[in-house]
Amino acid sequence: MESLINFFSAPHEVLSASWLWVSFGVIVTVLLFLDLCVFHRKSEEPTLSETFRLSAYYIIIALIFGLFIIYERGTSAGLLYYTGYLVEKSLSMDNIFVISLVFTSLKVPNRYQHRVLFWGVLGAIVMRAIMIFIGAELVSRFHWILYLFSVFLIYTGVKIFMPEKEETPILERPLFKMIRRRFHVTHEIIGEHFFIHKGGKWMITPLFFALIIIEVMDIIFAIDSIPAIFLITQDTYIIYTSNIFAILGLRSLYFLLAVAVNRFAYLKQALSIILIFIGSKIFLPYIGIDITPLISLIITFSILFCGIWMSLYRTRSNA
Repeated sequence: MESLINFFSAPHEVLSASWLWVSFGVIVTVLLFLDLCVFHRKSEEPTLSETFRLSAYYIIIALIFGLFIIYERGTSAGLLYYTGYLVEKSLSMDNIFVISLVFTSLKVPNRYQHRVLFWGVLGAIVMRAIMIFIGAELVSRFHWILYLFSVFLIYTGVKIFMPEKEETPILERPLFKMIRRRFHVTHEIIGEHFFIHKGGKWMITPLFFALIIIEVMDIIFAIDSIPAIFLITQDTYIIYTSNIFAILGLRSLYFLLAVAVNRFAYLKQALSIILIFIGSKIFLPYIGIDITPLISLIITFSILFCGIWMSLYRTRSNA
């Protein structure tokens, strides 16, 4: 009843919000259609020039969408969108290391990796929507939860910065073992099929196995990234759109950077500093420091730029 009253009492605001969501939905639908039915109609190994063009294409569209937000919602909203997009984009780069490890461990050929990543993105769009709207509801009811997000991000940032322990091989991790116990898994890759019928039973192929792992890992990474964006803004529209545009370009960015993942020596340190900075922002007003959206965007971009530049400079002999 209250929402109905609000609808009739503020029709302009409701129609404006609906227009923004519909516009975003149309853009994402068109991008996914072009990706599946035009750019990647056939399962072919992507070339470096093709992935570079697609990466630039997704980044440019995301930047143009930010101008659309500035036009519709004002400069402050646009800067918050750009900051959120940059943070989500930089945090999603950490996914690239895991995705590369999964595909390498399961020996998934390059020509079939796009199919896995495409459906992985569709799953991520749905899961991010659920997690973001649950988070928005929690923040609206319990504002103090933002302080928990802050402490969690600072802790995560410090943990990432610490030296890494020797990791268990990915095929020996509990998640992989659990999937093998619950499903019939084959090591055969039969074209781009996710399932094959063999020996009187359906079995999942390494492609679907990889998809499951990537979806689960995206949820795990979202536990870091979603609190980060909520500490930048509590505007659900900005949070979701910046998340999705960062994810949409992840596939092409993966193919562009997968061959050079070992060159990003300082990326994790840069990401940890970004998380600590965002987590600390909520406490800064208590000591008289007010970070504007523009300053926040500049600081976030500077940290990421320095991390990438230092990484490439240190590993220049590996190029």
